[in-house]
Parts: sequence; structure tokens; C-alpha cells
Amino acid sequence: MNIQWYPGHMTKTRRMIAEQIKNVDAVCEILDARIPISSRNPDVDELTAGKPRLVVLNRVDQADPEATKQWAAYFRAKGYAVLESDARGGQGTAKFAGAVRELLADKLKAYAEKGMAGRVVRVMILGIPNVGKSTFINKVAGRKTAKTEDRPGVTRSKQWVPIDKGLELLDTPGILWPKFEDQSVGLNLAYTGAVKDDILDTETLGCHLMAYLGDKYPEALKTGYKLASLPEREENDIAYGYRLLEAAGRKRGFLVSGGEVDTERMAKILLDEFRAGKLGRFTLELPE
Repeated sequence: MNIQWYPGHMTKTRRMIAEQIKNVDAVCEILDARIPISSRNPDVDELTAGKPRLVVLNRVDQADPEATKQWAAYFRAKGYAVLESDARGGQGTAKFAGAVRELLADKLKAYAEKGMAGRVVRVMILGIPNVGKSTFINKVAGRKTAKTEDRPGVTRSKQWVPIDKGLELLDTPGILWPKFEDQSVGLNLAYTGAVKDDILDTETLGCHLMAYLGDKYPEALKTGYKLASLPEREENDIAYGYRLLEAAGRKRGFLVSGGEVDTERMAKILLDEFRAGKLGRFTLELPE
């Protein structure tokens, strides 16, 4: 499964980030707590070199809490400030302004010594499509300033968002990268809805996700689909995942003529329920 995704507006976004980076004091990168590495654009380090960084692990309400602790420690060890957030529910967003000022404490002290106390701090907000960036900004601002929609590629242009008298955010469109070298990255982005569903085969995607959950979170699968047990794991992801889709689909009564299971319908339901957090809290990758 070779996933490539790079609409023209993402090329423009790259250029805009390169042009605007000199106008900001810090960079805040919003990541999906379920896939912190897969949801990080590898180009960002190069584009934002030298700027203090705050990493927001968003959607912690849907991620495995133990894994989130590991990821927070991982990013702090790299020298980044870390904030855990559930932007939709508002968890963590009230701490954002304080986290930024703590990150920039030395810079703010230097401004004060030069008689520039109260100078507006500007932070660039980056994130891949559909990572919850606009929702996060709206919660931090306390009003609806950024357009939100549960599909990738909604924010198309930059906009400055004032938070308080001393803090402004630069909202940027979501930016992916030209090619996913590692198939697991492409799959993780597809599971969480960061790439549009219509560029992938839903059934194949469902097989891969089922196989992962069967391996790492078997109890959640058994509970979610009322399965007494899971099939033996003897084959590759696709074959194993297909058998799990069949078992779950049979339990849900998704049958077509001849008593066969409608695995395509089951795959779509699986993705919907995974994205809505109905099956439990899962993290799809861990720090090495």
C-alpha cells in the first residue's frame, strides 16, 4: 500500500512557514497523542531550526495513558516543553499561555531588562491536517477564530489569533510531506483520519487496524465486539485482520446473501468507532 499525499496548498504552506519563522518567538507543534511520531512532519525540524519548541500531545483522552506518559518523557528529554491536551473537551488548553511564558522565560526577562516588558509574544502553531489544531486554538482563544471540520485540509491560509494582551498565535494550514517512506506511518495517519479516506481501500485499512488491535489490545476487541476469543495468530496482518473483521461483522449481523460477512461495511464501522474512541484508548506507536 503506497500512500502519497501532497496537494499544492501544502507546498505553499512550507513556503509560508519559511517566510514567517523570523516573525515568531516560539513554535508549538500539535501532535496526535495516539501517533506522536507518525503525526510529526519530519520537515518541521529543518523549517523551525533554532526556535524554542512546545509539543502539544492532543487527543490524550483517546490515547493509552501509560503510553502518553512515555511520550511526554521522550519529548522532554529532547529539550521540548510538553503539554497534554484534549482540545475538544478543553483539558490542558488553559495551561497553554503559562507553558509558552515558561518556555520563553529567559527571552521575556531580557525584554524586560531592555524596557520592553509587555511586548507581544508570537507563537507559530503547526500540525498535520485533522490533528485538532483549529479546535485547540479556538479553546485557547476562548472563542471561535479558526475554522474547524472533522476532515483534513480545512485551514487554507495563515491567520493571526490574539489570545491575550501579550500573546498572539499564527495559525497555519496542516502540512504533510510528499511521501511516507515507512508504510506504518501512512497507515497510522489513515487510521486517525489525517489523510482522506477516499485515497485508500477501507477493507485493507480495516484488516491492518484489526491485526494491530488483536496483537496489542485483544481485551478491548473482545469487549467491543463481544467476541469470546480471538482467532489464532498464524499469518500476515491482512489475513489475520480479515478473520477478525469477519468475526466482528458476524457478531454485528453484517451478513450478505449466502451468509457471508460484509467485511467492507465492518471495516468502515471499525474505523468510525476507533476514531470516535468507542472501542477504548489506544496508542499505535511507542518511543523506541
